[in-house]
Amino acid sequence: MRAEIIERLADIPAHEWNRVTGTANPFLRHEFLVALERHNCVGEAFGWYPQHIGVFDDTGTLAGVAPLYLKDNSYGEFVFDWSWADACHRAGKPYYPKLVSAIPYTPVTGPRLLVRDDADAVHVRGLLIDTALILTRQTHCSSLHWLFTDAGDTGTLLGHHFLRRTGCHFHWHDQGYHTFEDFLSRLNSRKRKQIRRERRYVEEAGIRMQVIHGHEASEAQWRTMHAFYRSTFEKKSGIPTLSLEFFLDISRSMGEQIVLVFAWLGAQAVAGAINLRGDKALYGRHWGCSGYYHSLHFEACYYQGIEYCIENRLNLFEPGAQGEHKIIRGFLPTLTWSMHWIEDPHFRQAVAQFLVREHESVLEYRDEMRRYSPYREPAPETGV
Repeated sequence: MRAEIIERLADIPAHEWNRVTGTANPFLRHEFLVALERHNCVGEAFGWYPQHIGVFDDTGTLAGVAPLYLKDNSYGEFVFDWSWADACHRAGKPYYPKLVSAIPYTPVTGPRLLVRDDADAVHVRGLLIDTALILTRQTHCSSLHWLFTDAGDTGTLLGHHFLRRTGCHFHWHDQGYHTFEDFLSRLNSRKRKQIRRERRYVEEAGIRMQVIHGHEASEAQWRTMHAFYRSTFEKKSGIPTLSLEFFLDISRSMGEQIVLVFAWLGAQAVAGAINLRGDKALYGRHWGCSGYYHSLHFEACYYQGIEYCIENRLNLFEPGAQGEHKIIRGFLPTLTWSMHWIEDPHFRQAVAQFLVREHESVLEYRDEMRRYSPYREPAPETGV
């Protein structure tokens, strides 16, 4: 087998890439990643330079891949390492460039070491990791990072002496609910009443909710949704990196995996949320609103998503990073992982010591948050 660096994903046929990654996770699909490149959502403008690794077997067929980017900043990663960069700077050493295996602007757990079903998984994963480490040195990077790794890849990378970093998000898990009311019946009385009250605020405001898939939306609806997306970043002085052209592209190529939530006041759309779905999970990503409407954010971003999961038998709803306010609405703290290789041995030792302390702090935070669970019975442990 041989490994190659892929700087243009369009050079790899979509069916060959997707044969390795599958299409269950929408963010790993060729259609999603190539659209980011095609519409300049990654690249020089934002400091995400594609350096994907492909492993080819002796017939020249793709047997394994790892999405990988050369970074000159830490924007859009959601595993915050600015303090690490600052420590390097104060020590007179460069932190950038670095290599990052992640989905740009997407804090979603998933596989990063992907292997075709009939290939030698141990060998291919080892080759992907070794190639990434070689590339780290060839490009004079300070470090190599695998973000939001699943349990399998986390264990594999631990076996290759990567450092593990612990994070905490808030996820909703299906417990065999048949309806939204069934879900509410599992909550304590106070939280159940609060959710019903929040949904009533939206209804009494005369707002009508609509859920459609990406390929069902007109270009006019996509323009409206993209305006909502942009408005959120502009209000927070952020950068709306995903263009309208990007969304229109993936709506044509994988629209069945895009779930749009519109809020209508009469004939006027006043808010919207963008989600993507896999075979077993829904991922909330972006939201925007043209004004203030009591509890509309909770309705559009959480309750509509929970209803969609129940109706479509999806087991998991990840509504995005952070947000302790999600707990009382049914989302429980769940541990996340990222894996790190630091080239400089002294800096590596310092980071390793920091990660041990941070891990204990995150576990304490997770346990503290679980005490605020809205469920009448203890929920199962997640992300351990």
